[in-house]
Amino acid sequence: MKPEKPDIYTAEFRAPAVKLANEADKPLTQAAKDLGINVTPLHTWTGKYSRSKENDKTVRTDEPLYGELKRINKESSRLTEERD
Repeated sequence: MKPEKPDIYTAEFRAPAVKLANEADKPLTQAAKDLGINVTPLHTWTGKYSRSKENDKTVRTDEPLYGELKRINKESSRLTEERD
């Protein structure tokens, strides 16, 4: 008889599971099997934790465009006022 699986995995379980899966030299399916869980939640967790790290390192590249748009809007307002 297999031990019962929890309905909800705690963060204390997820974090080491993701770390183990990322550092293992084996496929995700094998890591999930070693942990005694289905591969689907492990796949979801690894994607979620990886995305959050990528978002922290994201650099805004639209700042120059925003400045240019602001300048063009200001010039447009000035020209409209001159015309009227």
